[in-house]
Amino acid sequence: MAQGSDDIQALIALMARLPGLGPRSARRIVLQLIRRRSQQMVQLAQLLDRVALNSRECVTCGNITDRDECAICADPARATGEICVVQDVADLWALERGQAFRGRYHVLGGTLSALDDIGPDELGIPDLIGRIHAERITEVILALNATVEGQTTAHYIADALEGTDITVTGLAQGVPIGGELDYLDDGTISAALRARRRL
Repeated sequence: MAQGSDDIQALIALMARLPGLGPRSARRIVLQLIRRRSQQMVQLAQLLDRVALNSRECVTCGNITDRDECAICADPARATGEICVVQDVADLWALERGQAFRGRYHVLGGTLSALDDIGPDELGIPDLIGRIHAERITEVILALNATVEGQTTAHYIADALEGTDITVTGLAQGVPIGGELDYLDDGTISAALRARRRL
């Protein structure tokens, strides 16, 4: 076969199914790995094998780790009384990249959706509420996507905590730093106007 063996073609097809990659990108990556098989491919294969065997969800927050509890939950300095609720692990990692939040997290693993039959129990929201009380949390930051499902989930959690001393906050929404109004959608501009503040 002109484009490599069946195994190589299968590897390209598998890589092409990864998010953000198509057939061309997958082909380039596979060729690069084959050319540098001793430096990259063998090491990548070993790491993939270890991650496949050892990765699991943190028993406390739902982050991905290779231990029972992730480094964030195990760090006593992160017990600030603040917990940030996110939809999935990618959101947690994005917030950690910014290094602006030094508290703890809780990964829901999705959002409420009547159409998909995803209710509070499927997301572990009762466990989240229990954790908030057990850890003496003073502020819950709802960092959920600005979608109908994300906002429905945020309102559900806020309602469940109503009547307690816990402060419930959400991320500000609106114009990003360096953003130009002409390139923003109507919903973002509306949210920015509603969240305006005194200068």
